[in-house]
Amino acid sequence: MKRFYKLVDLAQVSGGWQVTLDGRGIKTAGGLPQIAPSRELAENLAAEWEGQGAEIDPAQFILRDFTDYALDIVAMGRGAVVASLLRFVETDTLCYQADPEDALFARQQQVWEPLLCAAELRWDIHFTRISGIIHQPQPPELLARMEAVLQAEPDFALAALNTLASLAASLVIGLAALAPDADAQSLWDAANLEEDWQAELWGKDEEALELRAQKLETFAAAMRFAQLSRA
Repeated sequence: MKRFYKLVDLAQVSGGWQVTLDGRGIKTAGGLPQIAPSRELAENLAAEWEGQGAEIDPAQFILRDFTDYALDIVAMGRGAVVASLLRFVETDTLCYQADPEDALFARQQQVWEPLLCAAELRWDIHFTRISGIIHQPQPPELLARMEAVLQAEPDFALAALNTLASLAASLVIGLAALAPDADAQSLWDAANLEEDWQAELWGKDEEALELRAQKLETFAAAMRFAQLSRA
């Protein structure tokens, strides 16, 4: 698609800020006014439009896509989004650990246990640790508490969390990534600890490394989106 606008600007509207193109407010893919909750996010949304050349590249609208998801999907159906995220509690990567006699277990204790303990302390909960890959349910009281935690998050944070938890296969890591001082690389390394362990044993796969780098970019973009929306 050819660029169809000249002037990119911002307008303060009810509920936040909206990008305008030649004076007309942007809408979401679902047809709703695309209103950002912070000026900082709106400025970065505007930068995506301003940065387009003569031909519009949809792949460059990363923040726009997160914003549309927050407004079209999360805001219109929080219950379904929270229910989807709660599934990561039952399958959280950090809870499925090697047998204590395995060398990998020590690495998991070093990297994963601080993340689990921090979440337990913050929300007064306890995760069941499982040795192996056979599914075991988490306590009902844990699920209820985590549902309340998720319901307390704003729509834009849940939109980011949907990507963060999915990529990390961990709600614990996803929620940790929402913290203002969170480090994307260290959290991403924690999510990929077992993959790194296998690479140390059997060697690295260049194609897998390239895919991992792309996923890290998306992970970091989701973190940035959450931070901008709360600025």
